[in-house]
Amino acid sequence: MKNEKYKLLRLGIIFDLLGMATMAIPVVGPVLDILWAPFAAKKMSDMYKGTEGKVASVFVFLEEILPFTDVFPTFTLMWLYTFVWKKQPKLQTIEVRINE
Repeated sequence: MKNEKYKLLRLGIIFDLLGMATMAIPVVGPVLDILWAPFAAKKMSDMYKGTEGKVASVFVFLEEILPFTDVFPTFTLMWLYTFVWKKQPKLQTIEVRINE
């Protein structure tokens, strides 16, 4: 589980850097964003399952398609939400006694 967790972080940082790199190309950058946005949304939904992954994929699509929003590291923020900020349910031990 730990290896998968950090694999998601590495992939997220790479995808964030790729998304931000398009800002550096003056004329071609916006065209690349149009191509990158659906790919990034698909990758986000593949990396994070369920409703949270779907919501995050919409956010990453909008972040990539809208001008001047490429600076937000959406993949990294999703990783932080999933593994750092989100409250994980605590496991509770239930003691069972059997009468003999």
